[in-house]
Amino acid sequence: MSAMSDPVLSLQDARLSLDGNAGRVDILHGITLDVTKGETLALVGPSGSGKSSLLMLMGGLERVSSGTVTALGQDLTAMNEDGLARFRRDNMGVVFQSFHLIPTMTALENVATPLELAGVRDAFPRAQAELEAVGLAHRAGHYPAQMSGGEQQRVALARAAAPKPKILLADEPTGNLDGANGQAIMDLLFGLRAEHGSTLILVTHSQELAARCDRIIRLRDGLIDATAEAAE
Repeated sequence: MSAMSDPVLSLQDARLSLDGNAGRVDILHGITLDVTKGETLALVGPSGSGKSSLLMLMGGLERVSSGTVTALGQDLTAMNEDGLARFRRDNMGVVFQSFHLIPTMTALENVATPLELAGVRDAFPRAQAELEAVGLAHRAGHYPAQMSGGEQQRVALARAAAPKPKILLADEPTGNLDGANGQAIMDLLFGLRAEHGSTLILVTHSQELAARCDRIIRLRDGLIDATAEAAE
């Protein structure tokens, strides 16, 4: 990685506050962070430290209350919802802990959906190839309810990777899985990232998964833990 290369993602004093039943809650208190092309970055920290919220800001799935988020040279804070949706479609893959598969679609249809939305002509052959890459070609015609949690997460990974995204975001991708399935998802995640040359940013409680990344950012109380960073 070149230290001189422009960041793929850049946050400048990014803050996030949300209105809840008990009033306004401050979640992130000013995050400044650059992520370089091809980097693998783990976001770690205690529950409630702001890890997933930070990932959502990076993907334009939450809007900053103040500050800026820039991805691939584009200011996400200046985009409307349609613009953000198009940007994610064209540049990002997102993997959630709870899979977020469409229950009325087969595995093949789930993986093909983002490709179809992007106007890809060979959406289904590409989707089939991605299912093969995660070892689920034989499950192409099955619905999410007919698959195990590990299989559903592999379908979710295939769906995120199919458009060959420049940025791959994963929120606790092994959190709902047992040890063996979690290890398989780790291997697939890094394999797909290497194959597509994506920048990978993930939220995890798994020390083993975090250790495989180029860099670890620890959050505490909505801030980057400077003490932890200095100790590394």
